Amino acid sequence: MHDNLAMNALDGIRILDLSRVLAGPWCTQTLADLGADVVKVERPTFGDDTRGWGPPFLKDAAGKDTADAAYYLGTNRNKRSITCDIASEQGQEIIRALALVSDVFIENFKVGDMARYGLDYASLSKINPRMVYCSVTGFGQTGPYRDRAGYDYAVQGIGGLMSVTGERDDIGGGPQKVGVAVADLFTGMYASVAILAALRHAESTGQGQHIDMALLDTQIAMLANLGANYLVSGKVPGRAGNAHQNIVPYQVFEVAPAQDGSKDHLILAVGNDSQYAKFCAVAGRPELSQDPRFTKNSERVRNRAVLVPMLEEVMRTRSKQDWLRALEAAKVPCGAINNLAEVFVDPHVQSRAMVHAWDRPGTGPVNLVASPMKLSATPVRNDVAPPLLGQHTDAVLGELLGYTEKQIQQLRKNSII
Repeated sequence: MHDNLAMNALDGIRILDLSRVLAGPWCTQTLADLGADVVKVERPTFGDDTRGWGPPFLKDAAGKDTADAAYYLGTNRNKRSITCDIASEQGQEIIRALALVSDVFIENFKVGDMARYGLDYASLSKINPRMVYCSVTGFGQTGPYRDRAGYDYAVQGIGGLMSVTGERDDIGGGPQKVGVAVADLFTGMYASVAILAALRHAESTGQGQHIDMALLDTQIAMLANLGANYLVSGKVPGRAGNAHQNIVPYQVFEVAPAQDGSKDHLILAVGNDSQYAKFCAVAGRPELSQDPRFTKNSERVRNRAVLVPMLEEVMRTRSKQDWLRALEAAKVPCGAINNLAEVFVDPHVQSRAMVHAWDRPGTGPVNLVASPMKLSATPVRNDVAPPLLGQHTDAVLGELLGYTEKQIQQLRKNSII
């Protein structure tokens, strides 16, 4: 099935994927990249909600919009799609039969929905005790919020991320969400790790388990140093804009205007005292690295209000390209702030093969972001484009369950698939 000459890391692992939108599909896309056979189960007619989350929509050969939005395409590569009405008894029978020949089951329905269908962990583990079952919800299977619908935007707020994201309140700032759905994405990645750990356990013991992944839990975990800062100090951190809470100078600076007269900026990310001394030398202000108020990072953080205005004045004296050349030569961490057009023409990004063309029925090659995982012995796979709705229904039911063409046609006639 795979086009890679080398074996994929998860060859032989089958995942029955009843998730949709982002967190679950991001998890299963990661596992599919690594070689797992992911069978994506979608609602007949409509499919994954994100198929309709456009524009932009993928264009067909005639230049007309297809039924699939770019959002869907970016989260469902290397999977097979089948349609199945899991609210029907026949649909539930199909899912149970597929669960019997799968290693992993993942779903992101509301708490209790799977039990109503007889597709919860307690039910499926009786027929496949080795199966790893992963539930992804907004707030988890337990706790007072367990029945709430979970959306990334709300979780970014409830989980504290928006309280530390955005410009400072004293300059007119306010809470700001992150530009992509990071609670969903992080939950997908944590779920991938948990599933791999549970598979390792199942291989050695023959025992599966239930994984309970919650967006809110993940959001709180990814507060990282800011969560630790609060628990250690008891001090509630505020928004710092593009500045770092614990390192100075580590922020965006305005530089000399661009050639067209517009404002220009760059990121200065000085990570230690040695790099700070190098920056001061490049800036022509070596005395700022010798001043006891600024020599050590701890002092620079304490004296941020004094130092940063001085650095802002210095940074505005030279152009972005001038600063980038000089700072990179001195090995001082820095960077441009690229838009996406600039990202995808960057020679380094191109050399790292971060865009791949997938052949898709009806549209031809489709350029999409590639997996960032680069494994020397078991490379990721690139053989299945994000599937059309139900593209593999007949093949999966025939291959895995032995259904005849007549049986499949009857299921289709009854709107089960």
